[in-house]
Amino acid sequence: MSITIFQNASIVDGTSDAPREGVNVLVEDRHVREVSDAPIRATDARVVDLAGKVLMPGLIDCHVHVIASEANLGRNALLPDSLVAAHASVIMRGMLMRGFTTVRDVGGADFGLQQAVEEGLFEGPRLVICGKALSQTGGHCDFRGRYDVRDRHAFDRKLGSLGRICDGVSEVRLAAREEIKAGAQFIKIMANGGVASPTDPIAFMGFSREEVTAIVEEARNAQTYVSAHLYTDEAIRRGVECGVHSVEHANLVTAETAKLMAEKGAVACPTLVTYEALKNEGADYGLPESSVAKIDDVRLAGLRSLEILHSAGVTMAYGSDLLGAMHRHQSEEFVIRGRVLPAMDVIRSATVDAARLCGMESKIGCIAPGAYADLIVVDGNPLDDLALLTGQGRSMPAIMKEGRFVKNTLDA
Repeated sequence: MSITIFQNASIVDGTSDAPREGVNVLVEDRHVREVSDAPIRATDARVVDLAGKVLMPGLIDCHVHVIASEANLGRNALLPDSLVAAHASVIMRGMLMRGFTTVRDVGGADFGLQQAVEEGLFEGPRLVICGKALSQTGGHCDFRGRYDVRDRHAFDRKLGSLGRICDGVSEVRLAAREEIKAGAQFIKIMANGGVASPTDPIAFMGFSREEVTAIVEEARNAQTYVSAHLYTDEAIRRGVECGVHSVEHANLVTAETAKLMAEKGAVACPTLVTYEALKNEGADYGLPESSVAKIDDVRLAGLRSLEILHSAGVTMAYGSDLLGAMHRHQSEEFVIRGRVLPAMDVIRSATVDAARLCGMESKIGCIAPGAYADLIVVDGNPLDDLALLTGQGRSMPAIMKEGRFVKNTLDA
């Protein structure tokens, strides 16, 4: 049994505008066992004095694609599964070293990658998965292009493919059931056009109401929810009316639709950093010209969407949605959101609210007895400077996942 005591910590967890000072935390094996303002003593404990430093829950990113090693997602789907898995291991380790101890993969990662992390074969964040995202023919996961006549299911089983194609109520029901059988913890659908796909302008609507409603029913039957790729206000409203719970992106939302989201308890997962990265670097990393041309359709409305969602009282989770070499920008979402939102709310989006969306409330995203000992130590107070959470973990001298240090330079 391993025991670690963190002494004199200042805790920042997204629940208060100021750190909770002078806190002591006892970690026993994989879990937090005690959190106290009084001294904690335990036999054979390793004692770490955090005076002058901040202790935070491990960060949570609710919109990633760990299998996306290339910006050109059509080309990514052609890669051998073994190479995709090898790339994914590197991508996930990078995420962990930025302080993200849990990520929600919204298209691509499978049960095998999840197991590889859990068994310690790959070092990375805990994975919450949807399996393959569901897309209609010509939708946001159909990367065949105008002149490609390959079978629509040609890439459904490829690890490098973000999604699978399904059309009609019976097919979408079957696809949802198959993903749940294969280990999906929620269902992801492509219900709007997208930047990275070749034949669907942003305004295109994905799936019929009947198809979306059928998928929502299948998810609810499995005691889970539907997450949807949504940009335009019309598509967001339709998705929420059909029962979609997690609205990904939401760049073009209006105040009226945001109000509906709040009333229905829908959660938004904005991903502003990816548009900045795609705008600046996408073409250099192989993003097709047709996709580059669509970026500003959603990029320019990003910050305003945060203000609209915040004013309506919509819960927002942290998301990055980066591809290929651009994964390194993952933490910069903190700073982008901090331009218009209070720092506490930005941190909350990557802790408490993200944990709830992952279905792991009280287990992750908090520092409390019974929670996993996913912890990061920060040199400075992120409530004063969100940039402390960027820089590839340079301001994080220690990162712990499930009670084990994956990085520790505190004694250096």
